[in-house]
Amino acid sequence: MPGNTPARWLPFVVLGVGLTAISFGAIFARLAQAEGVSSLAVATWRLGIAALLVTPLALLQSRRDLAALGPRQILLSLAAGFFLALHFATWITSLEYTSVASSTALVTTNPLWIGLASFVLFRERPRALMLGGIALSLAGSLFIFWSDSQTAAPGTNPVLGNALALVGSWSFSAYLLIGRRLRAGLALPAYIWLAYGGATLFLLFASGVAEAPLFSHSAAAWLLLAAMALGPQLLGHTAYNWSLRYVSATFVAVVTLGEPVGSAFLAFLVFGEGFAPLQFVGFSLLLAGIYLAAKGEKS
Repeated sequence: MPGNTPARWLPFVVLGVGLTAISFGAIFARLAQAEGVSSLAVATWRLGIAALLVTPLALLQSRRDLAALGPRQILLSLAAGFFLALHFATWITSLEYTSVASSTALVTTNPLWIGLASFVLFRERPRALMLGGIALSLAGSLFIFWSDSQTAAPGTNPVLGNALALVGSWSFSAYLLIGRRLRAGLALPAYIWLAYGGATLFLLFASGVAEAPLFSHSAAAWLLLAAMALGPQLLGHTAYNWSLRYVSATFVAVVTLGEPVGSAFLAFLVFGEGFAPLQFVGFSLLLAGIYLAAKGEKS
């Protein structure tokens, strides 16, 4: 109905709010780590608090969908939760070893890997823009790895951190590919609850195996963990999902390129992190490559 259509400018404002919220994710994670919270605990509580908050909505609005889940949907939910857990565990851990700019730039390369996976798994022929984007992004990644390896501060391991960020991107790509299948038959609250809840269970298991403390945190740490769940996780991702009804998926994918830019700017303000010359070149090439890949992605 026309009365239910939002003003033309509203989706763009919502996307801007979502982008701002998500850009704070790496900053909150780094601050929580500084408070003595392990990376596994940060990931666990980011998703766990978000899952708890969305539970009432999922049970009220999607109770029938959840009750009617078949074996295939349950398996897909577990797979989505596993890869989402792996994404946050590896990416948040990467922030211990490398800069916020490098980590967020590399972890947002998922449009490239989804394009490659679509070619390998579904035989979708990539467009010229996609191929150009992959080439640019690979060149940018090499510049970042090379620059960080040459300018590493004592006690850091940027090559390991950058590799973990890439693993985080690969696992998030797998989560998105599985989520496309799962989301087709589920309402958004049910899908979010299953994905976040499943990821939390995997992270709780990993934390137990690693003997990562989950409860002995300072008041400041708890505030940061709650802020991560409310801001980047719920507000940020919900804003993106809501906007998909009114703007193209490609446009949303391009907007997400603002995350590493916003996070790098905030890291400069909060931590004083700047760019080495080669790192800046790699950062720019990587963003240009992801932009081309997003533009070349088939709808």
